[in-house]
Order: sequence, then C-alpha cells, then structure tokens
Amino acid sequence: MAEKYPVRMGDGHFVEMTADEIRAHLIEGSEDAADRGKIAPLDDSEYDFLLDLFTNPARVVGVPQGHEVVLTHDIGTLRLDGDQGNSGVGIPLSRLQGIQVHERAFAADTMELGHVDYSWKPVKPIIAQEQQVLENVLLSTIVPIFYGAMPNLGLYYAPDGPFGNPSDLLPMAKIDEAREAQELAVEHAVRDMVYVATKLWDVGGDAINFDTTGAAGDADFKATLHAVEQLKDSTGLAIEVGMAGEFILGMHGKLEYEGTRLAGLFPHDQVKLVEKAGADIFGPVVNTNTSRSMAWNLARAVTFVKACVEASNIPIHVNMGMGVGGSPVFETPPIDSVSRASVAMVEIARVDGL
Repeated sequence: MAEKYPVRMGDGHFVEMTADEIRAHLIEGSEDAADRGKIAPLDDSEYDFLLDLFTNPARVVGVPQGHEVVLTHDIGTLRLDGDQGNSGVGIPLSRLQGIQVHERAFAADTMELGHVDYSWKPVKPIIAQEQQVLENVLLSTIVPIFYGAMPNLGLYYAPDGPFGNPSDLLPMAKIDEAREAQELAVEHAVRDMVYVATKLWDVGGDAINFDTTGAAGDADFKATLHAVEQLKDSTGLAIEVGMAGEFILGMHGKLEYEGTRLAGLFPHDQVKLVEKAGADIFGPVVNTNTSRSMAWNLARAVTFVKACVEASNIPIHVNMGMGVGGSPVFETPPIDSVSRASVAMVEIARVDGL
C-alpha cells in the first residue's frame, strides 16, 4: 500500500494523500493558474521540488543558507497589540514598543507603523499625532520604517462617505450613477493619500505601504496608481504596493491607466502598471481556495507569482499569510504550511522578499 502524507486543505485541516495524489494536485493547481492568467505552468523539476516539500516529514522547512530574502510587514505592530480576532495576540504594547520588539528581538528587516483603523482616510484628521509618533519611532530605531494603510475606497461611499455606494446602485441597474460615484471617490482618495503621505515625508518618513490595494475594485487600484505617481514626483518616499487579490474586480469596468484597462488584470499585468506609476516594491496576491488542498493552492500561487517576477523590473515581495500565497485561510496560519509556501516562493518563483 502506498505511503500517505499529511497535507492541509485550504481551510487548514489535515487530510492524507499519496505522493501520486499530491503530484496530481500540484499539476492541476498550476494548470488552473496557467489557464486563467494565460501564463506558463510549472515544469517537471518544479513539481518534483514541491512534492519533496510536501513529503518532507519536518514540521518546519527553510531555504539553504544564503538564499534568505527580505521581509516586509503589513499591519506591523498591530500583530502584537491587536485583538486575537484580527491575528493579534493582545499584548498591551505601544506602537513604538512593538516596533522596537520587532527590530531588537525578532530581527525584522523592516517594520511598519500604522493606525489601528489602517486606512488612509481616517488618518487625515489625526495626521499631526501620527507625525509625532512616526518621528519618535524614527529617532529610536534603525530598521527602515514603512507607514502602512489601505486605500479602502469603500470609506468614500455611503454610509461612511459622501458618494453613492456602488454596491447599492449596481443591483438597481444604476450603472452610470455607480460609475460616477467611483470616479469621484478616486479623486478624493488620491488627494487624501497624497496629503497624508506628504506629511509623513515631512517628518522624515522612510517609506509607505499601500496595503490591500484594489479591495474595492478597479477604481481602488486606479486611485493608488495615481497617488504613487504624484508622491514619486514630489517626495523621496520608497513605495510598496501590496494587492488585495489576484484579480482586479471590474466594479467600474471601464477605468484605464496609461491606456490599459484595469478590470481583469492578474499579478503579472498589475506589476507593469505599478512599476510604470513609479512604485519601488510590488506585493502580488494569490488567493487560497478553502475547498482545495494546499498542494493545489501552493502550485497555483507559485505559478502566478513566478510569472509576475519574470514580468517585473522592481522587487517582488509576495503577500504571504492568512489566506494568500499558498497559506490556509486561518487567522494564525500553521507554520508547516507557511514555511513550505515561503520556500517555494523563494526557490521557484524567485521572489525578492516576503
């Protein structure tokens, strides 16, 4: 009887598979990405490498010495002082203390400051306080400090914002009204993001992270691209753009950037526009399917990200963690899956960071 190996499903629970079954799932996952993205699937040697990862009995795996990559973080210190429902551990530390812990105890390569609301719009009214916090962080640390927040175009729609909500307007067939609301929201979001980031630059900020870009669809992505463009013209900030999903949803459907329609773009196309806008780092996302095995999910994620790396001239720091990048949809992803996914991204996709 063929030996069976423990393999997690996309929701995190274990099942048992033979080596042949694992390999079949790897091929199926990669071919799904290749078909959707119109990109090349993995080759036999890459399937062999992934099979070795999944049949390795070690709980934690790693790359060979010298193959390490840079780590950047989203949410940053909120992983420590945040509540456990949001992947935090509820330790009562200030954000400054949390950054110092990451730098001095965890040996983080970079660290991020962010407001608990973690969106650009709510930071605007309290930007003076955020400037003070950032200045204190910069004076007491050495590690490069990003300021992170989400474009979160949804905050500009009713009931939180001044414009009609496309999610309400579209089911009523008010397509023109929904599109107009998104176009107006883009203008306001760009203004807010540029204003806040410029104020952070004024106190010596190192870098910013547009996190979860595209969460509200193509208008969200367009706003971020224009904000990046303006900030690269007016500041010296390093800019990372991290995505919300593998596919740009066409909530508007007709929006373009530099002649390219935004709806429907996969990571290897997204990165070309992010690079054109002037960003320094791109964080592609590939979503996890909870009903599929992690062999299927990881092969699929690596296929997408490998194509993204090949298309890019800027560093690729792939999004890894809960529900993305070949990790299960679980608030605190198990280290066996995270470490295997990380190794695959480094050794096969050749990412520059995680």
